[in-house]
Amino acid sequence: MLQKIRDNSQGMIAKVIIGFIIALMALFGVESIVGGFVNNSTVAEVNGEEITEPELATSVQNLMMSVGADLANLDEGLLREVALNQIIEDRLLSQSARNASMTISSDAIDRQIINNPQFQIGGVFDSNLALRTMATQGFSVQAYRDALSKQMVVGQLVNAYAASSFMTQNELERIAALTSQTRDFRFLSVTLGNRTEGEVIPADQIETYYQNNQSRFMVEEEVAVDYVLLDKSAIFDEVEVSDADVQAQYEIERNASSAATQRRASHILLELSNARTQEQALAQAAALKTRLDQGEDFAALALEASSDTISAQAGGDIGYSDGSAFPPELEEVLATLEVGQISAPVVSEFGIHIVKLTEYDLNEFAPFEEVSDRIRRDLSGAEVDQLYFSRLETLANLAFETTDLREISEDLGLEIVGSEAFSRLGGTTEITSNSNVVAAAFTEEVLVGGNNSEVVEIGDSRALVLNMREHNEAHLRPLEEVRGEIAAILRTELEKERAQAVGEELLASLRNGQSVEEMITTSELQWISQTGVSRDQSGLNTEVLQRAFTLSPPQGGIPTLDGFALSNGTYVVLELQSVNRGTLDQLATEERTTLISSSVEADGRAAFDAFLSNSRNNADITESLVEEEPLL
Repeated sequence: MLQKIRDNSQGMIAKVIIGFIIALMALFGVESIVGGFVNNSTVAEVNGEEITEPELATSVQNLMMSVGADLANLDEGLLREVALNQIIEDRLLSQSARNASMTISSDAIDRQIINNPQFQIGGVFDSNLALRTMATQGFSVQAYRDALSKQMVVGQLVNAYAASSFMTQNELERIAALTSQTRDFRFLSVTLGNRTEGEVIPADQIETYYQNNQSRFMVEEEVAVDYVLLDKSAIFDEVEVSDADVQAQYEIERNASSAATQRRASHILLELSNARTQEQALAQAAALKTRLDQGEDFAALALEASSDTISAQAGGDIGYSDGSAFPPELEEVLATLEVGQISAPVVSEFGIHIVKLTEYDLNEFAPFEEVSDRIRRDLSGAEVDQLYFSRLETLANLAFETTDLREISEDLGLEIVGSEAFSRLGGTTEITSNSNVVAAAFTEEVLVGGNNSEVVEIGDSRALVLNMREHNEAHLRPLEEVRGEIAAILRTELEKERAQAVGEELLASLRNGQSVEEMITTSELQWISQTGVSRDQSGLNTEVLQRAFTLSPPQGGIPTLDGFALSNGTYVVLELQSVNRGTLDQLATEERTTLISSSVEADGRAAFDAFLSNSRNNADITESLVEEEPLL
């Protein structure tokens, strides 16, 4: 009997978990709990521990969801390889944690489930939502708990490495010397200009460039389509929700919130037996109540007198209840108590109790005026969903049964819209840039057959059917049409060559110790000096800054010289004059704190990566990837 009380006293957590299992069995059958009849072919082994095809398939799906991948453009083999590598590393970490006797308590797993926002509605745990979410992710309740336990244990292992990292003062000084280092330099920029003005680009060069670069002047295959768009947002204007419906839904939600109220209790139980009648237990309970009223400690008396020795070790604590976890007699008494108040002796089927209310978590529901608009939107949304999916089914049927969009437009009241021309890479509008729309437009059935496409869903709330309006094959633009473009390209290349020639002449003169002032004046150039520049200096060309910090420090007072072309063709002559070593003392308190934390974090990450790499190198890993099933 005492075990029954202790089981019940876990409150919502135990009831929810048990409810999961029962509901899952009802929905999916016992096989959902015990593993089911699935293809369990082995794709790899890690130290003798198998990785099965269903595990890999689940990992692949999770990977696709995490990256938001377009299935049409995926390399399935690479995707499976990445997913398998993740599973292998997870398995290695789990094995390492198990070998180190690292565990997670059942209570910690329960709390993680209860506090998971994915399983909550309005901040309150919802068992039905949790069950549906787990099932959607391919988990039974026990499988989810097992996976969560492994994840939390691995998290402990990762944190152990991160928390054990540290940096010495000398290491921090060396890092600060580099990160807070500054440099003094000057540079001049030989920009593209009009150095080739008046020079004619020879016709033969234009023709040669055209022949050698025809891919640059290809016009890709393009299509223009007509489409009808079914938009859920346009249906909201058709739906009206009565005030009575809003009020009724408010009452349902308020009652549900009240039902979620939880009380935490402690008790002293006097169990009945041959040696203790109910009258004797009541008398003993009354004496204990008197002692409590006189100020004695409840936890101490529970440890002294309670027959429930397990709860007595915790001061009599028997956990939480939503009004149904404890025996009815206890629930009735708890409903009358204030926090900290102790009841008179209570009789239940388990014996005589003295009950203390220790916590009271009341879910206060918002007034009607505050939530009525939200409830109205929710109710409208439910009806809109129903209408939308009904019309979506009609749209799919009509798309299959007809060869153009006219009948669809008339039956569903949808406007026929014409698109811009777009290629297989997509267009510039929201519709024509959608990968699903592009894929549908270039299917053989639409492109060649002239039929309607299948329904193309654009997110969760819009769908369209399209039909070909115009199709242009890929073709090469004629030379005369692109002659001007090619001349501009060749002139730009020639300007780059001339700018580089000027820059290299300046650089050579500087390296020979010659004066370049006259050349700088003639070329209308100017030195730009920079002093005390840091690695993350703002307001400077990024390419110049990065190059300045790659140069070797000046030797013997002689500046370090360099010349290079920027991505835009400008040629830069750079003179590094000095390198100023940084120190930890130069950093502000906040900068120093950031440096220390980032350095420790990087060191901890490196230590963990080394541990993982070593574990993998020393592990017995065999892979036997079977031929994957297509994702499409």
